[in-house]
Amino acid sequence: MTTSDDAKKAPAKDPWDLPDVSGLVVGVLGGTGDQGRGLAYRLAKAGQRVIIGSRAAERAQAAAAELGLGVEGADNAECARRSDIVIVAVPWDGHAKTLEALREELAGKLVVDCVNPLGFDKKGAYALKPEEGSAAEQAAALLPDSRVTAAFHHLSAVLLSDPEIAEIDTDVMVLGETRADTDIVQALAARIPGMRGVFAGRLRGAHQVESLVANLISVNRRYKAHAGLRVTDV
Repeated sequence: MTTSDDAKKAPAKDPWDLPDVSGLVVGVLGGTGDQGRGLAYRLAKAGQRVIIGSRAAERAQAAAAELGLGVEGADNAECARRSDIVIVAVPWDGHAKTLEALREELAGKLVVDCVNPLGFDKKGAYALKPEEGSAAEQAAALLPDSRVTAAFHHLSAVLLSDPEIAEIDTDVMVLGETRADTDIVQALAARIPGMRGVFAGRLRGAHQVESLVANLISVNRRYKAHAGLRVTDV
């Protein structure tokens, strides 16, 4: 039997009903590194306006010129100021210092952290656990006025940067505290052909996602591959 309260409830939102993000400017901090450069290339190729950020503006501008596709280069602060969404793709050892320096410029911005805290020894890659729990949680602690999410951890920089590859066959696990923000990041991932963004929980689960990269590195070494992830049944 349907009650009056049941009748008033709004229908459940379709989890695949994602916003149009085509007009948003995407900044990539660490855009001169392999991962950041690959993401910048794929997003720009999909029609997104992209700004590469680096500690040195000249280095960012040179990388942007090599990519073409309308990509711009700027120092990290200008990149953050001019962007609607900022992807953090800096090396782990410079993660905290970079974000601390950009707290003001990143205020109010949607920040997407894709940094994987890893160590390497003779046995291969292994996960590090930051004091805050994960790189994404460290970002959230350092950027209290930003909307921090986590995504794009499991992508091969080799595949991202290869112009001969038309589609990247993988899912992107997206974590965050606010559905509106994770929806935007999912939609951004879906701009890249072959890619799909999948909501994977709140930021407290980011450590598992970041850590899985160590396993993928082992997979890739054994099978001479560029492994990604697919989530089944969704």
